[in-house]
Amino acid sequence: MTTPNTARLAKRVKLSDGALITRMLDIAEGLEDVIKLGRGDPDLDTPAHIIKAGQEALANGATHYTHPLGIAPLREAIADNIRAYGGADYAADEIMITPGGQQGMFIIALSLLDPGDEIIVPCPGYNPYQQAAEMSDAVVVKIPMTLATNFTLTAEMIEPHITERSKILVLINPNNPTGSVTPPDEVRKIAELAKKHDLIVISDEIYSRLTFGNNTVLPVASLPDMKERTITLSGFSKAYAMTGWRIGYLAGPRDLIMPMSEVNHAFAISTAAVSQHAALAAMTGPQDCVEEMRQTYDARRRAICKGLDAIGMGYAEPQGAFYVYANVASLGLGITAGAFCERLLAEGRVMMYPGTIYGDHTDDFVRMSMTQPVDRIEIAMQRMAQVVESFRADARAAAI
Repeated sequence: MTTPNTARLAKRVKLSDGALITRMLDIAEGLEDVIKLGRGDPDLDTPAHIIKAGQEALANGATHYTHPLGIAPLREAIADNIRAYGGADYAADEIMITPGGQQGMFIIALSLLDPGDEIIVPCPGYNPYQQAAEMSDAVVVKIPMTLATNFTLTAEMIEPHITERSKILVLINPNNPTGSVTPPDEVRKIAELAKKHDLIVISDEIYSRLTFGNNTVLPVASLPDMKERTITLSGFSKAYAMTGWRIGYLAGPRDLIMPMSEVNHAFAISTAAVSQHAALAAMTGPQDCVEEMRQTYDARRRAICKGLDAIGMGYAEPQGAFYVYANVASLGLGITAGAFCERLLAEGRVMMYPGTIYGDHTDDFVRMSMTQPVDRIEIAMQRMAQVVESFRADARAAAI
């Protein structure tokens, strides 16, 4: 009787972060009235006109495979949308529809990375990029970011880490989990660095419609000589509250998109037809729903920040996406972010995730999602304040 090569499996599938989330979910199952500020899944519903388009598409027979790249009207609408928001000029065959942006990350890695190639990723940053690279036997080079720069990735941080093996540079803008937006001038510097060292840039712009204040996202591919070396990753999950529809897209030069489409075809043949027709309605229909959601998140952002200010907990300025990255260490409790999250859940019935899940090189920060109404966020902040006071009471008792 043979057994699986568990060592190789463990190398390819890192379980530690998933185990932490599973443990927290297990704790939550035994509790009532848990306020969930963990997952990046909007609590807002998909707008009605998008749902209606999906229903009509099903009624009209959209129940079969589509073109591997996606239906042409959707790809054309995405190209129009990219241009409308200052991006590069794409043809329909330079856009590939994927079953969610996350699968797009794995398609990129499995298509472009050879064993030993280096992929440069921001740290903290969305962890599936690292998982996808590890499954390709590539080397993940983490660029540590800190609160000193509001967790903004800069060209100055990146350049010392570039080697002869460097192949791909990932820019997540706005960043998940930190909510920071890379300023346009810094995006230009990063683009120049990519050209200097012949790097492919993965520009993750899935939150680009969700920014606050004067912060804006400069599309990397729109810069001189960058379209041919940039793959823009985006989708419909965040701006249109369509996480459950599982639909995203990649936009890039034809000589990269076409080979990647073969990998996408092997994974899924094509993205669900009904989701593509719903996404077409999202692209071509009224856009006021996006602005309404952005304003909703902005109000929630202010509520979270007000609550954190009240308990003296520091945080990165949330400039985009729908996250606040808060500093547990600033409370002076002498505990890790992971321990704080578990006790906050068990005692305060508030769920959030430690930054270590997103590759943070410290265990000092937590990611709070703006995925609850303002009144629930206010209750969560009150509960957090009570748990923080409980920590401090324990510390005082221990000192006696």
